[in-house]
This record gives sequence, structure tokens and C-alpha cells, in this order.
Amino acid sequence: VSGHAGLFGNATDLACILQMLLNGGVWHGTRYLRDETIQSFTAYQSNQSRRGFGFDKPEKDNATRKEPYPSRYCSPSTFGHTGFTGTCAWADPEAGLVYIFLSNRTYPIENDLFKTLNVRGKVMDALYRLIQ
Repeated sequence: VSGHAGLFGNATDLACILQMLLNGGVWHGTRYLRDETIQSFTAYQSNQSRRGFGFDKPEKDNATRKEPYPSRYCSPSTFGHTGFTGTCAWADPEAGLVYIFLSNRTYPIENDLFKTLNVRGKVMDALYRLIQ
């Protein structure tokens, strides 16, 4: 079961949701989620998987991987989602970074350069280099 399929929104709305999660469940002075809920949904939940209950996580061996996911520079507390269609939304509490990338890599379907070139990961790496 996956809670992300069918999510529709724009970059501003997605950034607000991720920033609210970084704020411990508070947005503009109103609490929407308890901190314990956020911790549960953004933490690793298995020794064998990088998945959390609510979000994807970086690979556990990211620092030594040939192809780190989702970024070479993200912290282990990073959480988010990389979608099949080319979108991604990630938040890194340690860096204070929210990264939204909206695209359509599925049209035309014959063009696989988007995935092959790791565009989302390279843009995310560039953002980390800018804020370091």
C-alpha cells in the first residue's frame, strides 16, 4: 500500500507541507501533526529497507554507494519521495532544505535520458553544494 499515488499539487503546496513537517507539525502557528507522528513517518522502519511509514529515505549506505540516493550530500534524517513520472519532493531537517522537482519523464516514453542522466539527483547535489 502506498499513500503517495494520486497526489496532485504544485511546488508551493508541496513545499508548505514539507516545511510544516520540518517545523514539527506546525504551520503559521497552527499545529496539524504531533511531533511523534512526524518522527514515526519519517524514520527508517526496517533493517532491510530504506522506506519509512510515510516517506522514502536515503539509502543506508549512501556515503559509500556508487550512485547515492537521493543525493550524495543528504543527511540520514532526510525524507521524501521520488515519483515514477519524474517528480520528487525531499526535506532534509539537518540542512533545513526543502527540494521540490516537478517534471514529466514519461512523455515521450521512448526517451530515457531523464533517468539515465540522474537529473533529479544532480540538481539536488547542486543545491547542497550551494548551501554548504
